[in-house]
Amino acid sequence: MLRAFRDAFRIPDLQRKIVFTLLLLAVYRLGSTIPTPGVNTAALSQATSGGLFGLISMISGGNLSQFSIFALGVLPYITASIVIQLMTTTIPALEKLSKEGEEGRKKINQFTRYSAVALGAVQALFFSLFVTSNAAYVAVGWTPGLFTVLVMVLTQVAGIAFTMWIGERITEVGIGNGISLIITVGIISAYPREIAATAQLFRTDQVQLLSLLAFIAIILVTIAGIVYVYQGERRVPVTYARARGGAPTAAAGSASAAKQQGAGQATWLPIKVNQAGVIPVIFASAMLIIPNLIASATATRAPGVSAWLNSNLVFGQPLYILLEATLIFGFTYLYNSVQFDPKRIAEQLREAGGFIPGVRPGTPTTEYLGSISSRLSLWGAIFLVVLTVIPQIVQRITGITTFQFSGTGLLIIVGVALETLKQLEAQLTVRRYDGFISKGRIRGRLNN
Repeated sequence: MLRAFRDAFRIPDLQRKIVFTLLLLAVYRLGSTIPTPGVNTAALSQATSGGLFGLISMISGGNLSQFSIFALGVLPYITASIVIQLMTTTIPALEKLSKEGEEGRKKINQFTRYSAVALGAVQALFFSLFVTSNAAYVAVGWTPGLFTVLVMVLTQVAGIAFTMWIGERITEVGIGNGISLIITVGIISAYPREIAATAQLFRTDQVQLLSLLAFIAIILVTIAGIVYVYQGERRVPVTYARARGGAPTAAAGSASAAKQQGAGQATWLPIKVNQAGVIPVIFASAMLIIPNLIASATATRAPGVSAWLNSNLVFGQPLYILLEATLIFGFTYLYNSVQFDPKRIAEQLREAGGFIPGVRPGTPTTEYLGSISSRLSLWGAIFLVVLTVIPQIVQRITGITTFQFSGTGLLIIVGVALETLKQLEAQLTVRRYDGFISKGRIRGRLNN
């Protein structure tokens, strides 16, 4: 796959796409250094170092901890996309719209944009109220009042709209999925600073060489495991007894029809091991912020409860890890049940004239696909749990906390890198095929 990058720079059209993508990503990173007016970023970064705030800050490339103009970034768009996707499977009007081809997809994308801006305004309001609730988070010369909140909200809404515009332009004109690349670049941008801080620990003998080597080895093994699982899929064989356009080629009992159809078209239905991606981890982290909120609310009224929550349900503690693993399992099965509907797929196969060899169409096919999806969901949930728990255990054992070793971040980076490479390879294949056809036509004209 890495050869695709080398070959891409030999084609002028792909060169322009890559340069355009890099320029827009550079514009996004430049905006990430501009703080939101009225925010004391030095004090706020300490308050957003852990829990859900830490996860959101990591995904946004540190924008939340600095509360830059892109503090929320693509997070409202991601949330709105998930909500619209879930609603598409439950609301008949949206489901019908999703089946209308390109026009339906454009309308759904438009609904997603509007929802993202509205959701981003609400999130910006809550974050702004959180900042102005503590005078230490407010910059010098600003007063915690309505005007300050209004300026922060308007700045964040503008940043959300501009970030979505950058992502869409990259997707349409550049290379890869723009939103995914923005998230990936945000995560990677923190690595040079964290690597330098880890190297400083080694130079000052705060970390032993063996611990550092073990830390690096575990990261490499984790990346290899992510690549293996990300590309892993169960291929369910499917045979079509007629043309996949929908209508049979001839009458069922005709001999000529049998000759036309032959043995049918054989293909497969791919079902990924990790269908849910990082969504269950994000949902679990969002739920685990509730104990922190309860601890803060009961600090004066029930100090015993607050102290117990702060000592047991915090990042890295055994009870926290157990609860997080349970939530990841639950959200993985829930999200996969919405994403992969065996009944709907069985109906689509029957309508297209397809069937799974050895399995009768209808209810048996639904049960067969459901059992496969359940088993894959189990392994996918185990994979996400291991990916989430290992960094917490490794950081406690090695004592290296300066590098944000996050399985979620690595999963995003590896997934986006693989998808971008696949797109590059697909475009290279199309251009090679077009060039082959063009040369063939030229030679044919010369021969004539």
